[in-house]
Amino acid sequence: MRKLVVTQNITLDGSIEMLTTWFDPTDQTPDLLDEIHRQDAQADALLLGRKTFEDFRGYWPRQDDDATGVTDYLNTVEKYVVSSTLTDPRWQNTSILPGIDTVAEVLALKELPGKDIVVTGSIALTHALIGAGLVDEYRLFVYPAVQGRGRRLFPDGTDTPALHLDDCTSFSNGVALLRYSTK
Repeated sequence: MRKLVVTQNITLDGSIEMLTTWFDPTDQTPDLLDEIHRQDAQADALLLGRKTFEDFRGYWPRQDDDATGVTDYLNTVEKYVVSSTLTDPRWQNTSILPGIDTVAEVLALKELPGKDIVVTGSIALTHALIGAGLVDEYRLFVYPAVQGRGRRLFPDGTDTPALHLDDCTSFSNGVALLRYSTK
């Protein structure tokens, strides 16, 4: 079975909602980009909620001079968008999951042959996947910033299984990557 990996950029105070300018996807250091590309090589599917998908679609395909390689990856990776309203994704390699039974739809994706399935952004979807116990690994890029507000990775009342710290890496820009498995 494929792993479902939640990859989030997060502040020191636990916010994954970007309400200020603490995260810029185009301003990453070479060592951090190397890690991102290493993770991309382990994944062949990106799972997104509709809002994050529309944000990505409105930004990344238009980056003609993207030296980071993120645009190339996002244009070629198989994307799955959970949406009950979206009918035409208008971005290559994108399939729409109708969101009628998100848990069953994601379980079916996990059963398909392939590499990791990565969820990023997509706060409501991420919360639903956590609540359903479908997450196998968390990769948290912790930014040296405090936002003081915003939605968190684990909302109040979330019951999660014990997490095991698999790895901790720091980067030259002060970001730390914390990798936790659930099993």
